[in-house]
Amino acid sequence: MITLFRNFSKSKWAVGLFALIILSFVVVGAQSDIFANLGPRHVVSAGERSVDAARFRADMERVRANISEQSGQTASFDDLAAQGYVNQFLESQTMRMGFAAWAYKAGIRPGKDLIIAEIRKIPAFFNQITGRFDQTSYEQALAQQNMTPAMLEEELRDQFTFQHFGSAIAAGTRLPKAYSALMAAASTETRDGAWFTVTQAMAGTAGAPTDAQLTAFMKENEAQLRAPEFRQVSLVLFTPGPNDPRPAVTEEQLRERFEFRKDTLAQPEKRNFVLLTVPTLEAARKVAAELRAGKPATEVAAGVRIQPAPYNNTPRTALGDAKIAEAVFGMAAAGVTDPVQGTVGYTVAQVTAIQPGQGMSFEQARPQLTQELQAEAAKKIAYDRVKAFEDARTEGKSIADAVTASGARIAQLPPFTRDGLLPNGQPYNLPPAILQTAYALSKGGESDVITASEGEYFALRVDDVRESKLPELAEVRPMLAQAWTQRENARLLAQKADELTSRLRAGEDITAVAASVNATVQVRTNVASDRAAQDTYGITALRGLFTTAKGQPFSNAGEQGFVVGKVNAIHPANPATAAPLVAPINQQMTEAWTNEAVETALKAAAAKMKAKSDLGEAYRALGVEAPAPTATAAPAQ
Repeated sequence: MITLFRNFSKSKWAVGLFALIILSFVVVGAQSDIFANLGPRHVVSAGERSVDAARFRADMERVRANISEQSGQTASFDDLAAQGYVNQFLESQTMRMGFAAWAYKAGIRPGKDLIIAEIRKIPAFFNQITGRFDQTSYEQALAQQNMTPAMLEEELRDQFTFQHFGSAIAAGTRLPKAYSALMAAASTETRDGAWFTVTQAMAGTAGAPTDAQLTAFMKENEAQLRAPEFRQVSLVLFTPGPNDPRPAVTEEQLRERFEFRKDTLAQPEKRNFVLLTVPTLEAARKVAAELRAGKPATEVAAGVRIQPAPYNNTPRTALGDAKIAEAVFGMAAAGVTDPVQGTVGYTVAQVTAIQPGQGMSFEQARPQLTQELQAEAAKKIAYDRVKAFEDARTEGKSIADAVTASGARIAQLPPFTRDGLLPNGQPYNLPPAILQTAYALSKGGESDVITASEGEYFALRVDDVRESKLPELAEVRPMLAQAWTQRENARLLAQKADELTSRLRAGEDITAVAASVNATVQVRTNVASDRAAQDTYGITALRGLFTTAKGQPFSNAGEQGFVVGKVNAIHPANPATAAPLVAPINQQMTEAWTNEAVETALKAAAAKMKAKSDLGEAYRALGVEAPAPTATAAPAQ
């Protein structure tokens, strides 16, 4: 059953799920200014998890590198966007993150040892001379792939979660063999039939539409043609702008903050150690004794058939088990701890090196502290501006006068829809609070100050409202005429096919019916429903031949027109021929069902966690222009 799930990795949903993992190690502005501070910006978000622009770009860098290597040509982000890779990857990552967030919340969490074991399978993480796992090589190899240890470990956790969940579904899938027996019988039966093709020329074509016909057609497709309502607003922002000087920070403030933060700024103590976990206390005592006697940890682990877990340059906070952390970091010097009863079995630790913690000097901390203090000062400036703005509004001043009095800044936004789209159909990426506020007011309406996030505020005035309306006929005449003609031609063709099929149903000979429209009849016997028959006769004819009862006519639409025909005879399958097909068909049906079940589970989990993505933010993260939306004609009826 594991094989069934592995086959799922070839499906479209798995493209993004595995693109970021081990295979990547084979190779060893004005809008953004206005909204940059209005809350966090995420390319993908699901529950408490999210991917920002930098992370998404790093992920796409690895995808781009893999595609370039496989194709033998250097691919740019523009190339990936034009070929749809960005949209596909974003879709799969949104579903993947939604599922991972749901799985973690549901308690599906791979063990740490499983993650460590997988990491140690990657040759790039080992010292080429000693052959041992090397923390420095680990971090350097990840840095070359724009990753951190935390990012890789998260990816591996998600991968194992996905694999184990899918394997569980596959392991429980048992489709009745009766299904595959029916499929085997149906796939090996043969049929006799006769058919001909009805083309547009035989049915006639529509003339040029009149204005009255186009107006009626326009009314029929009002929902697709009606332009949405647009609103244009002036947005008041209180945070300092990009051209404003950075808030001043005094030396005294820096010194005071350093004294307050110096303990948290210090580098923690780190240690090198190896953990050996066994199921019983007796076995743990034996392990400790052998380590103290000088026996290498690898040999001791091999003797009790376990995998040692080495840690290099590891701080105390990296150990999830408090008891083990206390034992490892409680030792004054290198050595072997007594057995510790952890959450799983008994653990013995051998500490081999101790790297004392290091404090951070004032000068080293200066850039970080300056940034913190400036950010706090910017929030205070915004708060003071908000207060001054509200005081001015209370005095009866207009928004424009209140902006001048408070020192805030005002920006006029282009028209946008309720869904945050520009007139050209591109997403504008407005925060939801702005959209909701803009559409809650009437033209000329002015909002109160609204909090967008901690320390971030805005107010707005609705300058203009463009009501939703149908376009004038002259504006869409060419597109509308083309769509109307396509619909009418399709109607005439279907009408002619129905007329000829009715004559067959009434008992008229197919040769005479075909001759009435100058069509040529194909008469065939013992036609099978295999690939060779599809290539010879076409899928449209076979679909009619194998979905219709004996003696009955059929009519199916195809690329060249309608195929009209009649089933003359049905020859049942030979049991001796069909029986060997039951097992492989059952396997294929089981795989298909499993894929559908997994995909449904992914979609449901992502919906449960309200997973969402921002295509516009994704394109901005990559520095490419989002593709223009394709104009769509009114649909044929």
